[in-house]
Amino acid sequence: MQDVSNYEKIREDARQFYQTIDNIRCPALGHQPIHFTSEGFNHLIYKGNRKERDKSVQIMKFKLLSKAVELIKITTTYQEYDESLTTIRRERFKKIVHESATVRYWGFVAIIRDYRIKVIMRSIGNGQKHFLSVIPAWSTNYYRNIKVISNAKGDLSED
Repeated sequence: MQDVSNYEKIREDARQFYQTIDNIRCPALGHQPIHFTSEGFNHLIYKGNRKERDKSVQIMKFKLLSKAVELIKITTTYQEYDESLTTIRRERFKKIVHESATVRYWGFVAIIRDYRIKVIMRSIGNGQKHFLSVIPAWSTNYYRNIKVISNAKGDLSED
């Protein structure tokens, strides 16, 4: 369990570090730039429903940031890929509209300086690729494993 007594300082240090990260070119994605947007930093703090993550989880993610940057710079292959059609909210002509867009996720898993981590990047539609999250990769997401199996092509049954 992480010590959360100095959470505010760790969060501020992580925010300052995050703001210094330039776009990073990722060899696994054809050296395309990966952008580090405020959405990525906010995702380290909040879950998808804007509920704040446990402070110990946030601290762990903040501490893995430098390793995530290192991984993105050197990785030559991704281990996970997911693509789906999703309804997103966008501003068009000063109005909020709902549109369908293809959302793509890439997952990179590696051991960086004795830590097994997973970095997730995303792009929406034809938009730029951006950092979304970093997590320790010692466990798997059961739902994602089911989804990967259900999305597999071909006949998986035995003859």
